[in-house]
Amino acid sequence: MWTEIFKLYSNSLNMTQTNTILGTEEQPLVTPTSDEKTMAILSHILCIVTGFLAPLIIYLVKKDSPYIAAHAKESLNFQLTLIIAYIISFILVFIIIGLLLIWLIALANLVFVIIATIKASENKLYRYPFTIRFVK
Repeated sequence: MWTEIFKLYSNSLNMTQTNTILGTEEQPLVTPTSDEKTMAILSHILCIVTGFLAPLIIYLVKKDSPYIAAHAKESLNFQLTLIIAYIISFILVFIIIGLLLIWLIALANLVFVIIATIKASENKLYRYPFTIRFVK
């Protein structure tokens, strides 16, 4: 309900950024080409299989495109944050709570990657929540 009200309010103010607990989305300044859109989608969805390697490679190869670079950096930052969370969870396995945290982190990874992929397919820039920005 509150997100609906916020969307209506932000649309009335002509804001291009939408904040929710699931992340932040905004419209890019320039409409991306279909190749840029495809690479942005791949930089998110390939993380399910490859972890941080796919966004790192995409960023290094395609950083001349601001749209692809933004998506790849955001995906890379999120995956690096998850690595830190997994290390902490692995240490906490000895206190039993780590087992639960590992499953919750994996579920959050899946959910946020799917949301980011959908936003990339809608030509929107997406910022993951709870992410440490290592690559700026």
